[in-house]
Amino acid sequence: MTDTRHDPAAGDGEAPISELVDPGTPDPGPPAVRKVAIVPHTHWDREWYLPFQAFRAKLVRVVDELLDLLEHDPSYRSFLLDGQLAVVDDYLAVRPENEERLRALCAAGRITVGPWYVLMDEFLVSGETIVRNLQTGIDRAAAFGGAMPVGYLPDMFGHIAQMPQLLALAGIDHAVVWRGVPSSVTSTAFWWEAPDGSRVRTEYLPFGYGNGAAVPDDVGSLVRRLGIALEDAAPFLADDDTLLYMNGTDHQAPQPWLGRVVAGARHHQDRMALEITSLPAYLAGGRVTGLPIVRGELRSGYRANLLMGVTSNRDDVKRAASRAERAIERLAEPLSALFLPPDAWPQPFLTLAWRHLLHNSAHDSVCACSADDVVGTVLHRYAEARQIGETLTGEALDALGASMEKAGIYVVNPAARTRSGMVESVVVATGAPDATVQVLSERAGLPGSIALDAGTVRSLLGLVHGTRLDADTYVTDVVLGSDDTGVDVRITIGPEERDGFGIDELKRELLSLLEGDDQLPVRVHLDQPPVRRVLARIAGVPGFGWVPFDPAPLRHPVSVSEQERRVALDNGLVRVELDAATGTFSLDGTVGYGKLVDEGDFGDTYNYSPPAHDSTVGDPVSASVAVHERGPVRATAVVVAVYDWPDHVDPHSQARVGHRSVEVTTTVEMRADERLVRVRTAFVNPSRDHRLRVHLPLPEPADHSEAGSAFATVSRGLTAEGRPEEVGLPTFPARHFVSAGDLTVVHDGVVEYELVDVDSDGADGRGARTLALTVLRATGMLSRLGMANRPLPAGPLLPLEGPQRLGPVELSYGVQRGPCNPSALADDAFLPLVTLTSFGGGERPERGHALAVEGAEVAAVRRSGGVLEVRVCNPGGEPIEVTTAGRSGWLVDLVGRPLYPFSGSFTLRGGGIATFRLDEG
Repeated sequence: MTDTRHDPAAGDGEAPISELVDPGTPDPGPPAVRKVAIVPHTHWDREWYLPFQAFRAKLVRVVDELLDLLEHDPSYRSFLLDGQLAVVDDYLAVRPENEERLRALCAAGRITVGPWYVLMDEFLVSGETIVRNLQTGIDRAAAFGGAMPVGYLPDMFGHIAQMPQLLALAGIDHAVVWRGVPSSVTSTAFWWEAPDGSRVRTEYLPFGYGNGAAVPDDVGSLVRRLGIALEDAAPFLADDDTLLYMNGTDHQAPQPWLGRVVAGARHHQDRMALEITSLPAYLAGGRVTGLPIVRGELRSGYRANLLMGVTSNRDDVKRAASRAERAIERLAEPLSALFLPPDAWPQPFLTLAWRHLLHNSAHDSVCACSADDVVGTVLHRYAEARQIGETLTGEALDALGASMEKAGIYVVNPAARTRSGMVESVVVATGAPDATVQVLSERAGLPGSIALDAGTVRSLLGLVHGTRLDADTYVTDVVLGSDDTGVDVRITIGPEERDGFGIDELKRELLSLLEGDDQLPVRVHLDQPPVRRVLARIAGVPGFGWVPFDPAPLRHPVSVSEQERRVALDNGLVRVELDAATGTFSLDGTVGYGKLVDEGDFGDTYNYSPPAHDSTVGDPVSASVAVHERGPVRATAVVVAVYDWPDHVDPHSQARVGHRSVEVTTTVEMRADERLVRVRTAFVNPSRDHRLRVHLPLPEPADHSEAGSAFATVSRGLTAEGRPEEVGLPTFPARHFVSAGDLTVVHDGVVEYELVDVDSDGADGRGARTLALTVLRATGMLSRLGMANRPLPAGPLLPLEGPQRLGPVELSYGVQRGPCNPSALADDAFLPLVTLTSFGGGERPERGHALAVEGAEVAAVRRSGGVLEVRVCNPGGEPIEVTTAGRSGWLVDLVGRPLYPFSGSFTLRGGGIATFRLDEG
């Protein structure tokens, strides 16, 4: 929650902003001369309403002009290249011959670069993505004389609470922001404070990053325009403050006449002292006393559009982002760091994957408020990053399996905390199944022989690629033999792939035996035991550890009961009843969960906005319930509901018209020994111009929510600050979880939510009774004119097909009542335990762990310079002790500079983020 107060250095720390000026002090009048700092720059969206290559062509022309201008005009003193190194790489990929020119101008301070690699959206990407973005930008800037020591954040759609701490941990003392600043800030600077107390001096751009975009090429016009700018900025400026005049805007080329007209303006008037300068030079002289303090995230729309609807725009992009981030951050990196030798660390592949994630983190990219071609490219990058992550994860698990001393099936925990949970595996079917497992499928063995001739076998071998025969069947061994009567091939088939099995070498050996005689008899002997695919609960898997597949007794098995048009799932910890009459389910007696509410949306990719004549659909035309699985490990039941949704919004009448029948399938899952209820809603969207939300009743009225964010849990109220130009809607992004009114909802990645059904008649004041998750927001314009919630456009008025999301849509989430650790719950739901099969022969014991970190949330495990590096955070407000099972190391900052050593443990402040490197041993 945002909190603003007076700077303690200026007096009483609790004084309100209105007391910054003593009303009894005589007004000294305006200063004789107002300093004006002119910072030339461009803001470069790599892709937006045009694809990347189209904007790069323009970028090349702009930078070509810039280099020539700076080399020939000393009065054009500096240029800010948008604070992101990606534009440098994008340019040099086409103009590599100009790298030395660019380096020379950067080293001379004429061009300012960094500290970011990409100007990212802060809410829609993971905290670790933001960290790697900053690290990559600083590392890349080193080749160009170093990064600008300013957290330049000119156009992000709001700012996360932990940004001041992240900047401070990178040695950056200043930030620059535009959007999100609350109405309580009435100056051009404030202290911005993170949950741990870290703070940075933050320059506020009340009129955006383009208040001096179009400098006229004649002196008189410039003086008049600067006078207007001073009048506009007067309410925000103290007597001795300098006016920051940002000479640039989206994709703007440098204005070559700038030095000439500024020099002329200096002599044409005496009210302003004009200087063309850099952003760091301007900030170095900024006021630091008497500034207000703002704590936490910045999500106000009081003076600038927040564009909060980007969270729910293109849900497919947000799910793709989550899957890719999880594949790299939570699986590929930690498993590779822990189970591969240090010299096998797959840095080139990870660099490539991270580059895809960083390019996609740009706000127009991950927000998907872009042309359809751009969004297609974004999805492709996420797919490639995920594929790299999945491949590296498989290789790390193969290495772990090869290192096990004993053969068998093992369960691996990729999270830091010890966990129990359900796994699915294929086992040899010997006798009746144990009561602790649930059989999903069973297949009899296939021992036997078949006689073929050599010609047929040669043809069949051409179809063999790898050892996989089907989902549950792999060739695990082949023994070849021959005599005067023919060739014998004995094939052993198992349920898991055998790592390192040389099938291609065996193919070559067999072909050599068959050489020259197509009629040579070949006797093929198959040896496959009967197998079962089973579900089982595995208990007590250590963090970053492994145990044998050994099903645990079920203390609370799931049972299913049925009556007319109702199905109940119960495990003694939680009870769910699905009701065909309403198409919803109850949770421990509270009814109405899973209710789908469809309403019109005549907005755009940036904002939800209802049509003038809206209609809402909340009840299905028909519904049915059915049981799919009956326990005891897992039970699932399905509601199939048919709705009649309007087809689209008529642009002339702004009414929802037409009819579309849609079948929505909601699958509810309960597991033994767990209170979490998992839900998956899926359908094929047939309609345009609408918003679909799922309503989840709160067991208790709530006046606030607690939601996951980057390295933090943030508290939000029932309202949001806005203005007529953009209505302040209290729709918020939640990362992995949101809690309110004794209910916790976990979900995949980032989802938009709102507390609704607000009742102000209760004894305890205002309270919401329902939490609404946005499943889908379908619109047909990149930006629109004349919307109810935002009358003016936020971008080009470009019709789009992709944001209508016609086609498959799904949302997976989980609900649980009562106190819990929401981060742990989200891991249980979306970071499952994994299994592997080992053929033995290594030295690793059958139980153990590779790393033990307790007390904090682990955000990253990787190798840096060959050393094991771990990043942790404390989302709570009180200090905690972080233990490392006796291992020692060094705390480092975000750029790797050592802070102090530790041995076995260290204290992490409330809200703190820490990075440490462990000594090998």
